[in-house]
Amino acid sequence: MPYSSQRRSSGNNYSRSGGSSSRGGGQFDRSGSRGFSSGRGGSRKPKFSKQYIDPSRFIKRAVVTTEVPEYVPVHTFADFDIHPLLKQNIIEKGYINPSPIQDQAIPHALIGKDVVGIANTGTGKTAAFSLPILHRLLNEPFARALIIAPTRELAQQIEEELRSIAKGSGLFRAVLIGGSNMRDQLRDLKDLPSIVIGTPGRIKDHIERGSLDLSTFNMITLDEVDRMLDMGFINDIRFILDNLAAERQSFFFSATLEPSIRELINTFLSEPVVVSVKTGETSENVEQNIVRASGSAEKIEKLHEILNHEATGKTLVFDETQRSVERLAKELQERGFKVDSIHGGKTQGQRTRALKQFKESKLNVLVATDVAARGIDVADITHVINYTTPQTYDDYVHRIGRAGRAGRTGFALTFVD
Repeated sequence: MPYSSQRRSSGNNYSRSGGSSSRGGGQFDRSGSRGFSSGRGGSRKPKFSKQYIDPSRFIKRAVVTTEVPEYVPVHTFADFDIHPLLKQNIIEKGYINPSPIQDQAIPHALIGKDVVGIANTGTGKTAAFSLPILHRLLNEPFARALIIAPTRELAQQIEEELRSIAKGSGLFRAVLIGGSNMRDQLRDLKDLPSIVIGTPGRIKDHIERGSLDLSTFNMITLDEVDRMLDMGFINDIRFILDNLAAERQSFFFSATLEPSIRELINTFLSEPVVVSVKTGETSENVEQNIVRASGSAEKIEKLHEILNHEATGKTLVFDETQRSVERLAKELQERGFKVDSIHGGKTQGQRTRALKQFKESKLNVLVATDVAARGIDVADITHVINYTTPQTYDDYVHRIGRAGRAGRTGFALTFVD
């Protein structure tokens, strides 16, 4: 849902009137639209040498469970003691019963507890922290929230979910990501937004240049903490958390609870409630196999054959570098496939358009570097194809987890010599 152009000018003045805006910031309202300007920016992931992965690890049958016990929620969304506007928007979205992570995390969050949520990607984590945050912002004029995500794409997806839940609230927000126009971000921050959503590197940039003062932010969410640590953001995260208000409510969401994450939790959270609804690795319902090919000519012909197969639907193809991704996408376009590419060398506008067309099935193939594996949430991807092997086995698991979402069986094929 679009935003109003009327902006919040002070800490306790919330407008709910119309208008339109195309800037990176905006209000949660019914009118206007939001666009992204070109710009540069990227991740701070350190460079590693590629790990050898035995090809046998790329072969695995999907685990198909015929009898999955249905989760019976304790609450309905109507039961939650949240602001009436949020409750109305939830009803309009057709939400009745919360997912397990929502059902178990929201009640604790609404009474001010710190929450650590352990859950698979695609289980409704965004609403689990968004509803309590928005409820508090609507009831406490001076409350402010920071939401950190590992990638630009995930930050945008969080913003879209917040926008629909907070429709008509007049709450103003800023999105701080690489590849989006810095001038617009600076202008949005001058309006003292209630919510700031961004990636660690860009948020740190704004803190260091003095354009973002976090001392009044009393709510913090780290989404996909494990991915952020994998990408080398641990020092940036510690720096950001040190700049927040001393008295704050924290939400950490992750697919794992590794020692490094536990250390972060012990340092920055106060007696958190741990909610774990993880049901196993996302890749368990993905049928995995290898494709043997000798040389680039045979490789592209086999890829062509796979993509032409009637069982192959929406497909995510991974290649190693920005240049190789562009070259492969161009080759597939020339062969008649509806394809685009996404990688860190593209502007945010280009990445956003490609992902939008992929979600809307205007493209059936998206060629990507690993940046996409940490930000794409498209429910109907049938196939993930590793045209080149990933840097690590963890990267492989995360890549193929893009297929087989929402209880479906997915397919993963990895090319090997």
